[in-house]
Amino acid sequence: MVFKRRKPLSTVRQVREFIYPSSGWRRAIEYFGHRLKRLPDTPHKIALGFACGVFVSFSPLFGLHFIYAGILALIVRGNLLASFLGTLFGNPLTFPFIAGTALGLGRKIMGAARSGESMHSLREGFAGATSGLWQSTKAMFGFGEPAWQPLGTFFWEVFVPYFVGGILPGLATATAMYFLTRPLVAAYQARRRKRLFERAQQRIASAAPARKRLIEEGGR
Repeated sequence: MVFKRRKPLSTVRQVREFIYPSSGWRRAIEYFGHRLKRLPDTPHKIALGFACGVFVSFSPLFGLHFIYAGILALIVRGNLLASFLGTLFGNPLTFPFIAGTALGLGRKIMGAARSGESMHSLREGFAGATSGLWQSTKAMFGFGEPAWQPLGTFFWEVFVPYFVGGILPGLATATAMYFLTRPLVAAYQARRRKRLFERAQQRIASAAPARKRLIEEGGR
């Protein structure tokens, strides 16, 4: 299995590893690149699946990126596991750039800044939406009044602009990653086939003297 560990990590360790891997981000990137190249599929399908995951990284559907990327990969017939790896393009290092680009572009496209109600930060928007959702959920059981207004504000001022603004940079980045990943995977697979062929040739050559000796002994 690609993602299976012999000893599962605790929840706290998983969160810490996501924010900052114990081996460092450079080693983590090298590890996932190695896994990507070793996937059993054609370079086109692997690169296409990976591009789907990269595209999804520019969407505000946090917590659903795996599902979203998997659906896209199935639609375009890309590699499913590669799409999961592609979602890791959105990580704590790239998130500020992704969020700033997507939200800023989305607000320009939709003219959200003219309303005078645009959120000052993505963190503020998510915090307000979470608080409103929790209060509205408690209100269903008789605890206080519902607070749907922060959810509506978050949806129109953050979620929708983020989603719309992430489409163009997401497509551009995903396309670039496709054309970067495909030749790398193809070159790796070609080298791997060459090594396997050379090893097979070496085994045949090493077994030839013994086979010849058996034939000679059988002819006596």
